[in-house]
Amino acid sequence: MTGSGTTALGPGALMVANRLRKNLRRLGRWARRAGITCYRVYDADLPEYAAAVDLYREADGAERLFAHVQEYQAPKQIPEDVAAGRLAELVDAVAEVFELPESCLSVKVRARGKGGSKYGRMADTGERLVVREGGVRLEVNLFDYLDTGLFLDHRPVRLRLAREAAGGRFLNLFCYTGAATVHAAAGGATESVSVDLSATYLAWAERNLALNGLSADAHRLVQADVMTWLARDTGVYDLIFCDPPTFSNSKRADDFDVQREHVRLLELAVARLSPGGLLLFSNNFRRFRLDEPAVARFADCREITPQTLDPDFERNPRIHRCWELRHPL
Repeated sequence: MTGSGTTALGPGALMVANRLRKNLRRLGRWARRAGITCYRVYDADLPEYAAAVDLYREADGAERLFAHVQEYQAPKQIPEDVAAGRLAELVDAVAEVFELPESCLSVKVRARGKGGSKYGRMADTGERLVVREGGVRLEVNLFDYLDTGLFLDHRPVRLRLAREAAGGRFLNLFCYTGAATVHAAAGGATESVSVDLSATYLAWAERNLALNGLSADAHRLVQADVMTWLARDTGVYDLIFCDPPTFSNSKRADDFDVQREHVRLLELAVARLSPGGLLLFSNNFRRFRLDEPAVARFADCREITPQTLDPDFERNPRIHRCWELRHPL
């Protein structure tokens, strides 16, 4: 059943629907006051229904509402058929509460097998939506990739970058789809450099810049291994955002492990920071431990994670961690 409410929900789906309505009353008010149109409305609130549900409101045309449902890995003791049944109940509840047709529901399901649990192959729809965040327009793809192109938990960080960027040069390391760059540029950054190894993400970033009428000449996109590029770069930047992956491997670059490499990464980045400049460093590795004594040798560092989490992520305060780095006084 999707959207019209023509089929009665079973007990499990009804329980999820009630929780969704409760969350929507609270988060919907907050989102409307803050002008937020994309946010998380459910995050495994009921542990047996282990998934995240994010809402995305289209910026153009009919301003359709979409739901992005991402299944979490169930405990090993939960049989596969039980987990699948619970996910189906959750999807029914989402469709009912938000009155969504099937075309506006994206469900990312984990495949289970002898090799463990992992996300299966995504779709190939090519469907791109434009959404609003703050004063900018951003492209998302809810169907074809595991991630949508916009990490909603980093919304407060991106909005801060917009506030901090005016009149300065901005550097975005591991830039992904360039959302942070768009915010910094719209906030008044005179120029920017965005670095990522992925040609797919850089093409996405280029489209995001174009969506906002931002000049490709002033906001340069660089396809490169971040560590190698930083070691060679001689630019000076007033504001730097560094949000590396937990781990990555590529035929075009050395393997990267954020726990192993973070001190060297941050030292190279701080070396590119102007006097009085600000570097925001974030990552989502739950077991990450900042090497504070090593970092203190070249930077003043302060954790600001609580200030970078909006109400829609308060159930999951470990979704990322974030630090400010500046040159030592």
